[in-house]
Amino acid sequence: MSHLLVPLPRRAAALGPVLPPVAVVALLALPPAGDGAGPADVMSALAVGYCVVRLLRERRRPLSPRAAVVLGLPVVGLALAAMGSGSAAAGIGGMGRYLQVFVLVPAVVLVLLRGRADFRVLAWSFVGLALWQGAVGVHQYVTGTGASYQGETVRAVGTFGAQDVMGMATAVSLGVVCAAGLALGRAPRRQRVAAAGCALVLVLPLALSFSRGAWIATVLTCSVQLALAGLRRALKVGAAVVASGVVLMGGLGVGTAMLSERVDSITQVTDAPDQSVIDRYTLWAAATGMWREEPLTGVGLKGFPEHRDGHATLALSSGSDIEGAGETYRRQALLSPHNMYLLVLSEQGLVGLLTLAGSWLALLVCAVRGLLRVRRRGPGLDCGLVACGLLLWQLTDYAYGDIGGPSTVLTGVALGLTAWWGLARDERPDTARPDGVAGRLEEAVAR
Repeated sequence: MSHLLVPLPRRAAALGPVLPPVAVVALLALPPAGDGAGPADVMSALAVGYCVVRLLRERRRPLSPRAAVVLGLPVVGLALAAMGSGSAAAGIGGMGRYLQVFVLVPAVVLVLLRGRADFRVLAWSFVGLALWQGAVGVHQYVTGTGASYQGETVRAVGTFGAQDVMGMATAVSLGVVCAAGLALGRAPRRQRVAAAGCALVLVLPLALSFSRGAWIATVLTCSVQLALAGLRRALKVGAAVVASGVVLMGGLGVGTAMLSERVDSITQVTDAPDQSVIDRYTLWAAATGMWREEPLTGVGLKGFPEHRDGHATLALSSGSDIEGAGETYRRQALLSPHNMYLLVLSEQGLVGLLTLAGSWLALLVCAVRGLLRVRRRGPGLDCGLVACGLLLWQLTDYAYGDIGGPSTVLTGVALGLTAWWGLARDERPDTARPDGVAGRLEEAVAR
């Protein structure tokens, strides 16, 4: 019981460094304030400032040389693309957004996290956000107050609204990945059971998001996590997922008609594609055309909307329908190719794609190496599964989506978790075991 006698101020001080990134995740539970920076974006800027002040006070090196190279690599392509933008404002704004998501926020998470205890606190915050957004999404489906889908306001979008239909799907998917990683680790049984229960519960709102890209990325990522955790666990969890799917789809009749049609549409992208698939192919072709014109540096940051009509065919529709979840009917212009790799290729060229994708690949290699080292006996298997899963999910989802909307900052926090596991885990002595006040807090929660 000694771990329960830690004074409350000391407990709060122990969690102090990890609270800013946790606050970024928590603020995404609020509805977006408008088209500008949301509360989570503002909090991410404050977290950067807090991190700088903390480093100055402690007089320590912010990043190792390897971490500085890996996280700083995208700056090269971004600088060249910003200089080629149509306007200075567009270049500065676009560069600021990319730096926030892919450089600054990941670096802040890497610096502030001090060990596996902090890592798990932040991972559980992802699960908490997913549960909240998922609950709101299920309520929207049941009450018919969600975003419009096939003429009915049943699409689960959480608090993100109809203009960011991918926001809830992203939050819930990342929550599933974190919960699956925590469940497959070597934590106390109670914690693993709770994480597995959360993962199964989140399957329902993920299905009701009707997001094909999120489905594919989540299934692939969780399958890889299961394979890395071992064959026996993979069979047990796979059976549980199949059973829950049968109960939800068959026993409860959750969205059977619409959901079945949406699943079938994944395999009909060439035979009988719907208009959304046609638009996506047309936008992909337009992005490829822009790259052919400027193969090295692209058309400039935020240049895709300006050059879209000059490269798109007449098959492209005027926009997508926005309605429901508090929004009146309107048409939303299609201003991105809905493919992160093609967006970077069109706006930043080969230089931008190689530097940004090179940073992601380096992070993935470092994270996987760390996971393989602890796979059999080492501590932190759950952290390794979470870290690798978050990046794998993002890399897969980027084939069907790109950055944009309030949920984008969540990507930066997820990359920060991967960066900590792959780049900083072995450089800090307190990561070897959950000791100190933070460690006792982790053990108390687990019990």
